[in-house]
Amino acid sequence: MEINWLAVIVAALSSFPLGYVWYGPLFGKAWMGEVGMTEAKARAANPAVTYGGALALALVQASTFAMFLGPTRNPEAALYGLCAGLAWVGAAIGVQYLFEQRSLKLFLINAGYNTVSFTLIGAIIGGWK
Repeated sequence: MEINWLAVIVAALSSFPLGYVWYGPLFGKAWMGEVGMTEAKARAANPAVTYGGALALALVQASTFAMFLGPTRNPEAALYGLCAGLAWVGAAIGVQYLFEQRSLKLFLINAGYNTVSFTLIGAIIGGWK
C-alpha cells in the first residue's frame, strides 16, 4: 500500500500541540483531578518514556488511518477521522469506563481529545495526497 509518510508524521505530530492545549489550559485541572494526578507526580515521569511512547503510538494511529484512507486524496477524510475518534475510540473508551466505573467527565475529556485528534489526522492525511 502506498502511504505518504510525511503526511503521516505531520498528522502524528499534530497530537502534541493538541494534547498540550487540551490537557493543559482547556481541561488540565479537571483531568488531573479525575485521574488523581499531581504536579509532583507529573514531573516525576520519565519524559523520554512518556513522549517517546506517545510519539510511537501516534505514528501507529496515523499510519494505520492512512492505510484505511487509501492512496488517493480524500476530501471526506476529516469526517472519517471524526467518526473514528467518536465512534471507534470514544465508544471503546466508554465501554472500559463503564466497567471501571470512571466518571462521565473523564470520559468526555479523553474521548473528546481522541475525537479531535483523529479528525486532525484525517484532515492532514486526506488533504495531503
